[in-house]
Amino acid sequence: MKPLFAKGPSLGVRLLVLVVLSVALMVVDARFTVLKPVRSQMSLVLMQSYWIVDLPQRLIQGVASQFGSRTELIAENEKLKTEALLLQGRLQKLAALTEQNVRLRELLNSSALVNEKVEVAELIGMDPNPFTHRIIINKGERDGVVLGQPVLDARGLMGQVVELMPYTSRVLLLTDTTHSIPVQVNRNGLRAIASGTGNPERLELRHVADTADIKEGDLLVSSGLGQRFPAGYPVATVKEVIHDSGQPFAIVRAVPTAALNRSRYLLLVFSDGRSPEERAADAARAQESIEKGVDPAAVPATAPVNNAAAPAGTTHSTPAAHGAAAPAAAPAAAPAATPAATPATPAPKPASKPPVKPAATKPPATAPAATRERIDG
Repeated sequence: MKPLFAKGPSLGVRLLVLVVLSVALMVVDARFTVLKPVRSQMSLVLMQSYWIVDLPQRLIQGVASQFGSRTELIAENEKLKTEALLLQGRLQKLAALTEQNVRLRELLNSSALVNEKVEVAELIGMDPNPFTHRIIINKGERDGVVLGQPVLDARGLMGQVVELMPYTSRVLLLTDTTHSIPVQVNRNGLRAIASGTGNPERLELRHVADTADIKEGDLLVSSGLGQRFPAGYPVATVKEVIHDSGQPFAIVRAVPTAALNRSRYLLLVFSDGRSPEERAADAARAQESIEKGVDPAAVPATAPVNNAAAPAGTTHSTPAAHGAAAPAAAPAAAPAATPAATPATPAPKPASKPPVKPAATKPPATAPAATRERIDG
């Protein structure tokens, strides 16, 4: 007689099978890239869960803003007005400095690009691993985000994009133990490497000489030497410098300027991807167009055509010549062609005569000397 309820595997066996499958998936995900497309597709499903999990906080913030007291709103309004006036005053000075920077760059024949393009992103999740400092933002590959793209908040640099998904991205923070960034002291330009310590409130500067000119309170900014982060953005502030007479390097600890644990809205920086040769070529073409009275904005559109037609070996050397030397070289080459042809014909005559004369005079000079020796002998 067949039993009514079939007996399946025990709970212990099921648990063991699930544990083995979980461990196998974690090993495959950590060692290989087979599951990377699966993770990318799963992010589309998890994005909805992120939105649902964040919904209570959004509701709480909405209710709190609706029931805020009138006195607090008036005080906050006055504070914002004061801050707006201060920022407008600083902005006027910054506008003057920006224009001065543009003029100096034109004098140096370099790129006129001063400000990078940025895009606002929102933090929607954090890595649950306490030993990894990573966050998730709501901008992904469909929004033009690329690997290694710098991320910053209103106070300074936060990290860089390390993993792309269609609509989301993972950002590695500066304080992660696997992250390092080249920095320099804003006061004197001293270069160093700031590494993460695993503590969201601390960075360390490694291999700083014990006699280096660095002290507490110095501002550390990105140097741009790693070709990953743009130069000049605040990174950290030196908090402690420990000198040990028995060690060649000092112990330097710094506090990140960015609010890594509190910032919710971030900025993605789209830096200028042109090479130094392309920047010099564009600047030379812009200078040439300014001298000719042509609008510089129309010149870069034709630049790729000229570079593509040029030989591969002269791609990096010809743009600078087209910008400044081409107009002056054309008129100088025509008059120089006629005088160069006349001295070319008489040049061989003086060169051929001197070898003939010494050859003819040397034998008669040696012959009498030989006869005199024989006669004296």
